[in-house]
Amino acid sequence: MRLHVPVSLRWSDIDAYAHVNNAAMLRLLEEVRIEAFWVTGESIDSTDGVGPRVLDGSPGADTLSLIARQEIEYLRPIPYQRTPLDAEVWIGRMGGASLELGYEIYSTAGVEPRVLYTKAATTLVLANASDSKPRRMTDREREALAPYVDEPVVFSKRR
Repeated sequence: MRLHVPVSLRWSDIDAYAHVNNAAMLRLLEEVRIEAFWVTGESIDSTDGVGPRVLDGSPGADTLSLIARQEIEYLRPIPYQRTPLDAEVWIGRMGGASLELGYEIYSTAGVEPRVLYTKAATTLVLANASDSKPRRMTDREREALAPYVDEPVVFSKRR
């Protein structure tokens, strides 16, 4: 199952070519994954928000989620708009201590024709905050994330 996360653009996301800058896209993807899967101050069992909020990203948490790899395929320029983009996010792979998130960034939900602007994937490694060494996902984390596993992103421009 994929989660749909509305993500708003900021004026500062736009570059001199009047579309979302490639570096700004990394920030937008970060916002999507935090909204979907991270606890950010509320109770770790919070059901508020879009997704399961199972990874504890609050200050002083025992676990770090470290980015090991990111790949983005820009399919069309994203123009500035005041309505939120529709970001789909899911888990493309779940390993022992890592997971790969898949993303597809679309035009505003409900607006036709639906336009796919960007595909992306982020590999995260869960690590102990005390020593930054990888740690295995807990049964609770794995169970909470399992419904969001779908096929990995297929990038069309690979050589």
